[in-house]
Amino acid sequence: MSGTVVWMTGPPSSGKSTLAAAVRARLVAAGRPVVLLDGDEVRAALVPHPGYGARERDRFYETLARLAALAARQGLAVLVAATANRRAHRTRARRLAPRFLEVHLDVPAAVCEARDAKGLYARARAGRAPDLPGAGVAYEPPRAPDVVARGGHDAAALAAVVRALSEPARRAAAPVRSADPGRRPAPRRRAAPGPSPAPSGPASGRRRPRRRS
Repeated sequence: MSGTVVWMTGPPSSGKSTLAAAVRARLVAAGRPVVLLDGDEVRAALVPHPGYGARERDRFYETLARLAALAARQGLAVLVAATANRRAHRTRARRLAPRFLEVHLDVPAAVCEARDAKGLYARARAGRAPDLPGAGVAYEPPRAPDVVARGGHDAAALAAVVRALSEPARRAAAPVRSADPGRRPAPRRRAAPGPSPAPSGPASGRRRPRRRS
């Protein structure tokens, strides 16, 4: 059974990790196999000396998308909390995944900056983080996301994601009737009989011509 990649995208400090953790808690309580890939944690584990330029980001998000797709093909619900500031990053992730849900955390820049515990926006204003999405470089919001989380902490979005992840699990649980070994093979159809040959001999009712001597 294939799983699903759920990509939480939004500017830094929009609440991606918080929403992903809340979804994970719901799925664990329901007994659904799930893994959470936080972008910062995966980067720290896989990239010893990370770079944040356009090329480095593109390479990292491709690696993250492939890792998420690999886990999803094992039947897991894979929650990815990562900015992926360019639409091309998420389009590639959608193409790689067996099933993909894009969740957009729609949060105003001022709110993101107020939540910023790492001081990333302050560093960007000071010129020390020129590659920060939403400040130094552009963040491209999704054009047609599967779920929108207004303000980040959105109970309706949380419920929508959990509901969407439950649908394929219910369908997969249905019995596969065509694989029933107890069924007898369907009888072969006999070919329709062709036209009967015309009767011959005395029973035909026809008179034989007399032989002339």
